[in-house]
Amino acid sequence: MGGRGLQTPRPGRLALGGGQIVVPRDGGEVRLPVEDVAWMVIDTPRVMLSSALISACMDAGMLVVTTDRTHTPSGVILPFHRHHRQAEIAAAQVAMSAPLKKRLWQAIVQQKIVNQGASLIGCERDPSALTAMARLVGSGDPDNTEARAARIYWPRLFTDFIRDDANDKRNALLNYGYAVVRSAVARALVAFGLLPAFGINHASITNAFNLADDVVEPFRPFIDRMVWVLTDRGTLKDGQTTVEERQQLASCLLTKAIVSQENVSLLVATERAAESIVRAIEANSAAMLQLPRMP
Repeated sequence: MGGRGLQTPRPGRLALGGGQIVVPRDGGEVRLPVEDVAWMVIDTPRVMLSSALISACMDAGMLVVTTDRTHTPSGVILPFHRHHRQAEIAAAQVAMSAPLKKRLWQAIVQQKIVNQGASLIGCERDPSALTAMARLVGSGDPDNTEARAARIYWPRLFTDFIRDDANDKRNALLNYGYAVVRSAVARALVAFGLLPAFGINHASITNAFNLADDVVEPFRPFIDRMVWVLTDRGTLKDGQTTVEERQQLASCLLTKAIVSQENVSLLVATERAAESIVRAIEANSAAMLQLPRMP
């Protein structure tokens, strides 16, 4: 697995030709082998995809993210489950014990907070409080250390910032990047035979991606640091997102991460995480979990 991404900010028609994605460009065209593209973000409602291309993308296991008229990611197209042990893995996932879920969630929250601390370091902020909090996360995070860490993290990362302020450009950029990574996590979960609807901690009956919302948490700080850079060290809150900013975030899956002492792309990190969840379920051990760490 792995590969590169494609973002399409311009109107046009994407088609399949000779096993390649045909992309219109300035009176001509660019061709990309389908098997070389792992994800594609359709960043304008005026792009058309041929049915043959969609079919080829699904055959190749590609992730396709769509956006609405405000350029906010609004949907995702994923291949049907194709793992050779699909039923066996899904059954084991559904039967996962509550203690294992709690230990897995503990590991996820710990790594998220550790990565938030690393994000602060990269943004020249003091991470010491978060470093201490990461060690306090208990099984299942009964004290909601994740939320307490967030109350420390956001004011240190961004100036004059409220996470749910819809008029703040920084939130729009964060949500864009989060959506791309969340979709990549969902792609990886499906590829390794897991059912994204059945989560570890998230359990909403209306959410088809509960497990993706669990696993994506340690990936979020990678996006946070990108947005800090894109908004002049986290200070710019006004204005609309630009094509260039969205292109940067659409390529976030190429960002470097560390998994088990190995330097990999964030895309590969999603695959390692999904594969390790399967191993953790089969071994009934959260120690099998492999999550990304910020360099």
